[in-house]
Formats: sequence, C-alpha cells, structure tokens
Amino acid sequence: MRTIKKYTAFFAVLILAHAFSACEKDFTNPGAATETQVLNSADGLIGLTVGIQKRWSVGRQSPLYATVAGSGFSTFELRLINPGNLAENEVAIGKGTLLPSNGITANIWEECLLVRNESDKVLANASKVPDAGVRSGLIAMASIFKALANGTLAQFYEQIPLETGDNARFSPRTEALQDAVATLEAAKAVVTATPVSAAFKAKTPASIDALNTINALLARYNNMLGNHDAAISAAGAVDLSSKSTFVFDAVNTNPIAFVSILTNNVYQPVDLTLGLPPALQRVNDLRLEFYFEDLMPMNNDFRAAGFFNSATAAIPVYVPGEMLLIRAEAYARKDMLNEAKTELDKVLHKEDSDDVFGIGADDTGYSGPLTKEAILEAIYTNRCYEMMMSGMRLEDSRRFGRPGPNEPNEERNRNFYPYPNSERNNNVNTPPDPTI
Repeated sequence: MRTIKKYTAFFAVLILAHAFSACEKDFTNPGAATETQVLNSADGLIGLTVGIQKRWSVGRQSPLYATVAGSGFSTFELRLINPGNLAENEVAIGKGTLLPSNGITANIWEECLLVRNESDKVLANASKVPDAGVRSGLIAMASIFKALANGTLAQFYEQIPLETGDNARFSPRTEALQDAVATLEAAKAVVTATPVSAAFKAKTPASIDALNTINALLARYNNMLGNHDAAISAAGAVDLSSKSTFVFDAVNTNPIAFVSILTNNVYQPVDLTLGLPPALQRVNDLRLEFYFEDLMPMNNDFRAAGFFNSATAAIPVYVPGEMLLIRAEAYARKDMLNEAKTELDKVLHKEDSDDVFGIGADDTGYSGPLTKEAILEAIYTNRCYEMMMSGMRLEDSRRFGRPGPNEPNEERNRNFYPYPNSERNNNVNTPPDPTI
C-alpha cells in the first residue's frame, strides 16, 4: 500500500477560529485548516471523525455503495438495469471478467484504506483532548470505522496490508479481522469507563450508538473468525431496541437510493427469490414486504424499498436480527442445536412491531430437522432475508459453504476480488490475484 497523502474533503472547509489571530497579518486561507491544526485540536479531530463517516457512507465511491453493489452482484442478489454501467456489469458477470481495473472493487479497497488511515490519525492524537467524554467519543468513532475498514476488506480480499507505507507487506485476511476485534475491544474499555459525552454528540451526526455498535461489530467479526463464545457474548450485549445508522440529507444523500433505486437505471434486487436456489426460498416471508416495492408483478419487476427508497433514508450499521442470527450460528457451530433453534426462532417469530426498524417475519418458527447441517442452512437463508442488500452476503456464502463459482448450481461468481491496479502499480508486495 503506497503512502496515503489524501485527506477528507472537509479539510478545505473546516474553520478552526482559534488557529488564526485577527490582529496578525496572515495570508493563509482562513477557510482551510492544515493537517497539524486539525490533529491538534478537539474540534479538528471531531471534524475528522465526521469526515470519516461521510467518506464511508456518501457517494457512489463510498464503501457503503460499493460493498452492497459488489456483494449483491457477486451472489446474484441484484440485477443490472443498464449494462452501460460498466463497473457494475463486470462484477455482475464475475469470474475472469472482473478485472483489477474495476471501479467497484477499487473503491472498496482504496476508500477502506483511506478510512483506516484517517481513523488511525484520530486514535493517535485523541490523547491530546483534555475532555474525557469527548476523547471517548473520538476513540469510539475512529475505532468503529477502523474496524469496519479492516473487516470489510477481509470480506472481499484474501490478503490485506495492515500498515500504511511504501511497499507494505500483506497479511492474511484473518489478521485483518483480528486487528478489527482488538481495536474494538480497546475502544469498548474506554467507552465503558467513560461514556461518550453530550459535547461530542452535539458536534457529530450522533446517529451511531457507540457501545452497542462496538459490541455488534465485535459479534460480527468474532463470528467471521469462528470465535463462537466471544461472538455469542458480544451479540448478547447489544441492546436490540437501539439504532445505529448512517444518516443522509438532501445534499449528502443515501447513495444506494440516489444512484440506483430511485433512478431505476443501475440496479435493483433480482426478484422475490433474492437469487437463492429453490430449496432456500421463502415465498411468503413477510420480510419481503419490508424490502420490496412491487412495481410490475406480471413482468417480475421489483424495486427495493426498506432502507433504499428515499434519498434521505437512513441505512443501519447493523440490524438487530443480525445479532440473533450470529448467536444462532455460533451455537450451531458449537453443536448446541437447541440453543441455536431458540435464537433462530426469535428472528422467525419477530413481528414488525418487535423490531426497531420494522423488519418482521411473523413465522411459526423453525420446523426442520434438528441437525447441524439443516439449522445452519436455515440460518444462512434467514441472513439473506433479514439482511438483504447489507453487503454481507459474499462473506456469508463462503462461510456457509454454498456452491462457489464453476461448481454445480453456483451461488456466487467470485470467491475473492483481484487487487486493484492502484495497489499493484505502487506496491511490489502485492500478491498474485486469486483465480476467482
């Protein structure tokens, strides 16, 4: 990974009044702040965390857009409306057609590395802030986004550089997940000891609940690592009545809604099957009513709803059902099948009013065989329905051993993505691309 010298756009507009003297002659642009000024003031660091969140969630280049598009096309969850969207078209075809020059995969890589680099700057300088509650907020938000960056890269790439610098060495994806867990554990200790202050929240979107999000991501990444007990514990610590969301407005819009769904010109969900094989389809699942707006049923033409039918709709960092399904999966993999069924049934029994986002299944519960294979298959299916268009399905497909590319009845067209040209051209340690 080449040294990153690019910073968030807000640097150009952030005004740090205390950095400039009204009685001194100064030809510095008063509407711009230097990196030194930003990293040495509480307001500068708070502004940087706001910029990090914006980088993650706003625009077609954002990891939020790119992961939903990449994962969705790679697992046949999405259908391309206009093949003129060349980057999306390449990911939809997958296999050897997906090249290192692809814009979707490059955005996942480059923007995650930038988010991680900027988060590290906040973490390295948070100790300069005297207010403990503000300092706690800085550490919490920077840790959340650093973990998201490493965890997301691990979902799409086999190896990841864990340091910033020229010709950085690559590490296995499991080490990126371990780094994410360690980052979150350190942040959890800080936030538990000193809650995030109102002063910090007043200067940020404040839509992300720090402690619940830290526990949710600990559950997610421990689950991906196979740390079953840690995943069960962290998921159980999340208050399922809380919300953590990426928020949008008329200027900083929901990228999936604004770019794809409302224009109906890039992609939409494939159909009510979610691209799943017949054995996994849940035709009457009420979650379809949450995630879909039926436009032309005779033509099997459907538009996404849920979190994606308004340019200002908030998108969750996680949904409560993910926590229940993580617990179900971890119990199943520990061969604690009765406990796994209990957690799975909590998801299936949920009515709209039981879920903070209104995602309800209202089902009678799991009635299949009480075997590890059958329960894990049901958990995978319910992850697809509960977490539609979350960007998690490619990781899920691999972890649950679903048929891969070129296997009979394949359910994904890639296993991992090729490394972008932007990395290979600047880092001699870039590994060979995976075959598929």
